[in-house]
Amino acid sequence: MSGEVLVLVHQAAYDEEQLTAVREAYHLVSKRLAAVPGMLGNELLRSPHDPTALAVVSRWESLAAFRTWEAGADHRQDTAPLRPYRDTRTSSPFAVYEVEAAY
Repeated sequence: MSGEVLVLVHQAAYDEEQLTAVREAYHLVSKRLAAVPGMLGNELLRSPHDPTALAVVSRWESLAAFRTWEAGADHRQDTAPLRPYRDTRTSSPFAVYEVEAAY
């Protein structure tokens, strides 16, 4: 086990205007988070089967690093631009996974 953690946040965009807004919010949030200790990077993903479904996947060096950031004062403010686009079709807006194996 590597100790690395992936965090998936489900987003949705129902038209081109919302898709543009999600992309802009993603870039803004990514710039804000670039210097967060323990964050290794992130990606914006879009489903080819459901173009309204998107996800932001962030990689963290450890669960402790993610939890420290999540509990910090800047967490909500830094991610606020993406919050209006959370996908409410899912049972939970986010998921946290520890890497069990990797090649």
